[in-house]
Amino acid sequence: MTPSIIEGIEKKLFPELLEKSGIIQKIIRHRINYCGIDVQQERTWSKGGFQKEKKKDSLGREYYIAKNLGIINRGIMLNPNLYLAFQNVQDAQRGFIQTICLCRNEDLLFPESIHEMPVEEFDQIEGFELLFTSEESGFKVGHNRFDNASEMFGELIVVGNPIRTENAINR
Repeated sequence: MTPSIIEGIEKKLFPELLEKSGIIQKIIRHRINYCGIDVQQERTWSKGGFQKEKKKDSLGREYYIAKNLGIINRGIMLNPNLYLAFQNVQDAQRGFIQTICLCRNEDLLFPESIHEMPVEEFDQIEGFELLFTSEESGFKVGHNRFDNASEMFGELIVVGNPIRTENAINR
């Protein structure tokens, strides 16, 4: 998850941080794992915007054809688990009583449990984590919508097998 996604989650959980942009203050780590990937097709417009072409059918009726439609394949995680680490128990408890809407409000995250654990235990949770870095030490992961579309960089950490079985509890 990119820095701006984590920052967006943080701003939803802690609205008093809305005035401060480009800084993640309360969510100190995150990890995600899932049960599988489902590839779905999505219709999209090309970068140039909408273009249409006027045509006539065999009866002389006019109709339009969109010329710049495309179809992309998007991988959707099945049953993802997102683990958030907070600086303190009070922040974790405050975040725990809320629901999060992710990326385009299609993905809803409902809290399941809250656990106090040392950093070493969090480091053992299987899954992916994007550590936010500078340009020199990471790769480009997008543009930050909270910081004037500045470039974001990160280093991907994979712990164990991020694809869990349906009944597995990774903690």
